[in-house]
Amino acid sequence: MNRQHTTIAMLFLMAASAFGEASSDDAGKRLVDEFVDDVVTFQGSFEQSLIDADGQVVENTIGMLEIQRPGQFRWSYIEPYEQWLVADGVNIWSYDVDLAQVTVKPQAEALANTPALLLGGSAGALDQFEYQGSYVETATTWVRLVPKDTASGFERVELGFVADTLSRMVFFDNLEQTTLVQLYEVAVNEPINPDRFEFVVPEDVDVVGVPAVVDTMAP
Repeated sequence: MNRQHTTIAMLFLMAASAFGEASSDDAGKRLVDEFVDDVVTFQGSFEQSLIDADGQVVENTIGMLEIQRPGQFRWSYIEPYEQWLVADGVNIWSYDVDLAQVTVKPQAEALANTPALLLGGSAGALDQFEYQGSYVETATTWVRLVPKDTASGFERVELGFVADTLSRMVFFDNLEQTTLVQLYEVAVNEPINPDRFEFVVPEDVDVVGVPAVVDTMAP
């Protein structure tokens, strides 16, 4: 097991357990509001760890996260396998390169009440979450949000901000698994090529699902 990944995972879990002392002040709420409302583009590399219900790290991955508001993001896994998750504002495309398979779902339906809704910065995204306070751990301000509809499969999300910039994310699902994400080399409100948020289905791949189609004739 990679020592760096394990250390990061333990730090995340220690921070998460400290939420028993969460503050009810508005510092964390301001950070989340600014991330959703003021950030137009966001990009950085990430290390991600999946921890099971027994507290064991079962998977480590690295990749790139790119966000273009409103409603677009690209989550690209690079190692140990290549997979793309592309939200183009209408549909969300999941492409597993090794399996040569694409899964597509209408974006509004797929992201409702999930943490990914916050990444896209869709209008009213915060209305689907309950703010439960913030906690300062070393230089990181941790913010806890709980989806109002738990049918999404997520129990809660905790966002870590350093110097007002999102640098860590922790997702707790209903299966008692925890996903930990550490962001590096973050750039905020710098241009990103729009092509990064367009998905063209490659040849010779299986497509599962039916994409939504925008009615260009609608008034």
